[in-house]
Amino acid sequence: MSRQITLGVFASGGGTNFQSIIDACESGRINARVGVLISNRADAGALERAQKHGIAAEVVPVGKDLSERFEAADQRHVEVLRAAGVDLVCLAGYMRRIGSGVLRGWPHAVLNIHPAILPSFKGAHGQRDAVEYGVRVSGATVHFADEEFDRGPIIIQAAVPVIPGDTEETLGARILQQEHRIYPQAIQWFAEGRLRVEGRSVLLDPPSSGSYDRHGAGIIISPPLEIERA
Repeated sequence: MSRQITLGVFASGGGTNFQSIIDACESGRINARVGVLISNRADAGALERAQKHGIAAEVVPVGKDLSERFEAADQRHVEVLRAAGVDLVCLAGYMRRIGSGVLRGWPHAVLNIHPAILPSFKGAHGQRDAVEYGVRVSGATVHFADEEFDRGPIIIQAAVPVIPGDTEETLGARILQQEHRIYPQAIQWFAEGRLRVEGRSVLLDPPSSGSYDRHGAGIIISPPLEIERA
């Protein structure tokens, strides 16, 4: 049985994954509430979404790694998250590195979503890189964040076909649909206390059924997906 957890969401852009999290919380599909949104950009569309739903938000400009501004931003992030009583940090299209203060303060409790099947096509242009490389399958990954971009232990992945003639935009739209499905699932598993990290593996206790890998957390290969609970 899960308890309701409080989420702290980071977003830099329009916030569609942020919206999918809000919707899942408000509908009761996941046992969580969003306590605060943090953005590095004052013009981020995610801020409007937070205002519409009555969610506290703060803009924290971030400098380069190891700069005084970066360290000050990391400290401010920790302050904001603690003040909101955050249990789980969710990076939802956040285009800056997370500092060590947040990672130490929320060990194995910082999630990130990436528009590719990691470890392939890391970085800011996973959809474009997949199209240019000519792969037949791409997708999305939710993983625990660590000190490096797109490296932490993988929780759940969704696979989508790359169709001849795809562009970065058309493939990205197909992947985004899956992102909106698997991120809430990963959050629900965390709320239920079912995610266990062993080295680079994330195990699901008790093991899942259906389309999920019973040894790891999961891989979705076809719709539909309902939020799976213990």
